[in-house]
Amino acid sequence: MPPRRKDIDRLLADWPYRQNEVIARLVRAGDGREVLQLRVDMGVLQMEVENRPDGTRPHGADTYYDYLVGQALHDPDFQLTPEQCLDADREFVQYYHRRICWLALREYRRAVRDADHSLRFMDFARDHSPNEEWTLSHEQYRPYVLFHRIQASSLAELEDNGPESAIAELNKGLARFRAMYADEETTERYDDDELVARLNELKESLREHYQLGRTLDERLADAVAAEEYELAAQLRDELAKRTNGR
Repeated sequence: MPPRRKDIDRLLADWPYRQNEVIARLVRAGDGREVLQLRVDMGVLQMEVENRPDGTRPHGADTYYDYLVGQALHDPDFQLTPEQCLDADREFVQYYHRRICWLALREYRRAVRDADHSLRFMDFARDHSPNEEWTLSHEQYRPYVLFHRIQASSLAELEDNGPESAIAELNKGLARFRAMYADEETTERYDDDELVARLNELKESLREHYQLGRTLDERLADAVAAEEYELAAQLRDELAKRTNGR
């Protein structure tokens, strides 16, 4: 009986790498479970589709973030140690790889879920950081993760509920971007943010493609701003009926 092969030459030959492209696929493992694979230049990354992408349970928890939250609950002065910072970084990277795979595969709800995990972990890391340098090393990526989250949630709404819901989701996301920069003295950073511009471009392309004017939530916001309260009440009722009818 010939020895069992341990290389992955055939897999790599059958699934070529393409530079500057996220190449991902969902496959069935030998035990029947669904796993996610990402083709990289020197091989393949395989990830679990639930909880931690590497399939481990750090200290018995679903994710390392969950474990750390449990630790912090028992210590009001909890601060991340250097070792915990390294383990946190590992989880951030794993969730990044899986998030970009979900986006490439148009698994938008799953991309939203993973982006939300990273954003919650970023909040925790900021609140319990050992120093400002480590905080900034993560906060610099917050706009990028938030962009992925808004992009994915709006495209999921487009698939499930149509273009008006997608535009409403984009507007909510843009409000989150504006709030993120709210502590600054000017709106310059928000106005100049390339990711904000890309979200606005997506919104306008949806409006143009589906020939939509001002959406219901935008008309409501306009009515409130103009202090047209009777019209605003009517629009709220219409919006509630539409939401409850889904």
